[in-house]
Amino acid sequence: MASDSWAQAVDEQEAAASIGNLQINEKDDKPKAEANGAKTDGEKTEDDDKDDKAAQSLLNKLIRSNLVNTTNQVEVLQRDPTSPLYSVKSFEELRLKPQLLQGVYAMGFNRPSKIQETALPMMLAEPPQNLIAQSQSGTGKTAAFVLAMLSHVDPENKWPQCMCVSPTYELALQTGKVIEQMGKFYPEVQLVYAIRGNKLERGTKLQEQIVIGTPGTVLDWCQKLKFIDPRKIKVFVLDEADVMIATQGHQDQSIRIQRMLPKTCQMLLFSATFEDTVWNFAKRIVPDPNIIKLKREEETLDTIKQYYVICNSKEEKFQALCNIYGAITIAQAMIFCHTRKTAGWLAGELSREGHQVALLSGEMQVEQRAAVIERFRDGKEKVLVTTNVCARGIDVEQVSVVINFDLPVDKDGNPDNETYLHRIGRTGRFGKRGLAINMVDSRFSMNILDRIQEHFNKKIEKLDTDDLDEIEKIAN
Repeated sequence: MASDSWAQAVDEQEAAASIGNLQINEKDDKPKAEANGAKTDGEKTEDDDKDDKAAQSLLNKLIRSNLVNTTNQVEVLQRDPTSPLYSVKSFEELRLKPQLLQGVYAMGFNRPSKIQETALPMMLAEPPQNLIAQSQSGTGKTAAFVLAMLSHVDPENKWPQCMCVSPTYELALQTGKVIEQMGKFYPEVQLVYAIRGNKLERGTKLQEQIVIGTPGTVLDWCQKLKFIDPRKIKVFVLDEADVMIATQGHQDQSIRIQRMLPKTCQMLLFSATFEDTVWNFAKRIVPDPNIIKLKREEETLDTIKQYYVICNSKEEKFQALCNIYGAITIAQAMIFCHTRKTAGWLAGELSREGHQVALLSGEMQVEQRAAVIERFRDGKEKVLVTTNVCARGIDVEQVSVVINFDLPVDKDGNPDNETYLHRIGRTGRFGKRGLAINMVDSRFSMNILDRIQEHFNKKIEKLDTDDLDEIEKIAN
């Protein structure tokens, strides 16, 4: 634990691809400004963006080029504990239609991911089995339920048989893109988007077998406009359940859709998180389910060397940052700030110093954020200045330094330990050593740092910016 008090420390240091330009403009989705995280107050923290789960989920989908190599273990709770638990190590074991197997391989999936190994046998079983699954972005869950829908469709029947509800217009389009890719060699199966803006003539009876949409429009198409006969739906997928719950009205609309479906309909619910609100919602939607949960990943910081630097002001923090970065110019760094205003100021100052800097914050549209991350990943910028909007889910192999320009705190001013873990977890990945440096500029932030150390039971060492040999070795 850091024993130095703030005052002592100051004395010692002498105070030293996208989907184009689509907008979220659906009446049954989040308001556009909210979904894009746009606020006019530059002093707002990024709590709003952290809570804007729809935007974050879309961002993760846009920047994923392959599956995450997760260390999470899968925990399975079967509705029938006496039934043998099947898992597969290859897609051939699933006895898929040849045209679907061809589509899977064309997408670059060589073997099932960890969640697919267990979930796919359940989703493809006869008779159908209901499933509630926890799965983070990048684990292949969209491909899994898309494969299940395509497998259950009878192409001879020209009516909707499978339905997937997503919380926003953009997320629905992303799921549709996966269906189009995987079903590329299965042209008999057709897809329709139940999204506001896709106007159909009254009296239309859909002939497409798969419907992807947002809850409000799907409900209208089933109930008011009668485009869909819900009694003929065989598979109902509710994707991004945690996002759905965070979006006004979507819970109620989803439950109303589910009540119209036959009792034999297979219910599949996916969520990145399983808080109580998600659980309560899931249990109302999915009767008698199998459950797949991710065991909580060990909070390990063993591969990350952590330091703190004492400063007196924002300007001193910037000077210390320049000293540090001078020693680690080969590496790529992510720098986290608490507010957009600070992030914008810092990016400007670093640019004036001649650094190649990218700025990422919540007022940017999701597609713009994805483009910034791709440039950073490609090494076109060496420094990414960001707020909490970027703390999760971004894997860039060359990031070896994370700098907390501001320590993460929650809205009540307490240490946000989870965000700290996610922030510094951007380094020390892929089996490499990482480096995290925390800027401390007040008694308050020293107290926050002490409490973070206590939570993780991990000593954070004081760094003298005049002696950077050690961090140069780690970073480079």
